Amino acid sequence: MLNILLGLLGLSIVIIVHELGHFFAAKANGVEVEAFSIGWGPRLFSFRRKGTEWKISALPIGGYCKMKGEESFKQAIEQDLSTLPREKGSFYAASPWRRISILLAGPFMNFVLAILFSTIVSWAGTSVQTIPNKIILASEYSAGISGSVQNPADLAGLKTGDLITSIDGKAVQDYSDLQQMIGINGGKTLHMTILRDGARQDITITPRLDKNSGQGLIGIYGWVEPVIGSIEKGSAAAIAGLVVGDRILSIDGTPVNNSLDIVKHLDSMPERIVIKAQRAGSIVDATLVLSYSGTDAQSAQSNIGIGFQTITRTTKASSLGEAVVMGFNETISTFVLSIKSFGLLFRGINIFNAISGPGRITYMVGSSATASFKQSGFAGILQVLSFLALISVSLGFMNLMPIPALDGGQVLLCVIELFRRKPLKVKTLYRYQSMGSVLVVALMLVAMVSDVMYFVKK
Repeated sequence: MLNILLGLLGLSIVIIVHELGHFFAAKANGVEVEAFSIGWGPRLFSFRRKGTEWKISALPIGGYCKMKGEESFKQAIEQDLSTLPREKGSFYAASPWRRISILLAGPFMNFVLAILFSTIVSWAGTSVQTIPNKIILASEYSAGISGSVQNPADLAGLKTGDLITSIDGKAVQDYSDLQQMIGINGGKTLHMTILRDGARQDITITPRLDKNSGQGLIGIYGWVEPVIGSIEKGSAAAIAGLVVGDRILSIDGTPVNNSLDIVKHLDSMPERIVIKAQRAGSIVDATLVLSYSGTDAQSAQSNIGIGFQTITRTTKASSLGEAVVMGFNETISTFVLSIKSFGLLFRGINIFNAISGPGRITYMVGSSATASFKQSGFAGILQVLSFLALISVSLGFMNLMPIPALDGGQVLLCVIELFRRKPLKVKTLYRYQSMGSVLVVALMLVAMVSDVMYFVKK
């Protein structure tokens, strides 16, 4: 319930800011706004100011801005008019250029909100836990992970222990950079620079596009040094006397080079293991008695209770000006990513995984907020703002699409009217709206099925 409430609050903020963009632009262009509502459904509270009814409605799902003349299309159909009525002060009485500015003001405010949130995050600074950009070939640890298809990393000649330093000329600081650069470039040829045994090499690689997730994959894991960073209370490791800082050297006599060596050893689900570890210059032995959450080696979780050391990556602007620049650049990057993600819909990916409906988005916003506050207290607000910035850009991008029910579809009609230098006929608008309605309903059905599948899996 907390996830849902926080999700509704976050999503409503993004939508209301969008509608406020339409409101202020309408007022600036002489278009009367009949109502502005926070929420939908039955009215709970309202007052009237300067010709606009301000309402708080029962359903806390965003809001809306109702401009004068929005019923013109319905009126024209009922009265069999050739063109839309253009009553003074109505939306359609405004010139095409003014209507375009009103329509674009909503997405524009979404981008402004994203820049604001990203600027705040950059100014306050954020820290994330990640691992080095040293890699392990997945084929050496999980032979069946990619089926019968050979991984791009193997085809390109990458080797376990390689340090990837740049991709297409962009520096790779850590594994999170590596994941992002590869993830958004499925099917695109990339040029990597690596360090192998201290020597620099250049490699060309083409990530495989995973049709289920839409992510680019090359078949690698991150190399994590087997140094204990945390131990769960009451776990097998805690009972056996292992402590934070111990470096695991071997398990049951088998050398351990990285954390995956431990994971691989546990695949056989042993009931007892002997760990040899280095502690402050001495060697200690610990016997761990293990239990598992299930009988399937692929999904069962052991009670070993060990977490490994990671590296902390901190990003913080040195000045407010730099924070604004970082916020702007982050918003542009997210917008470009939205365009790339939309393009993936036409490359055969699983559309039910790619499209999220309002239910799933609400839950994700709420879950992000709950997890962030639980982990970092009030400082978790920065993670929430980052996520809302992403949602805001996505909403702005979506509304720019040339679909009749969206702002972009109305902008397209205004542009056509500009070129024709006369209003469009009602029959033309009706056909356009009808086709658009079919598309919108189809998208809503896909989003609904996607949401249901998501929650059923959870």
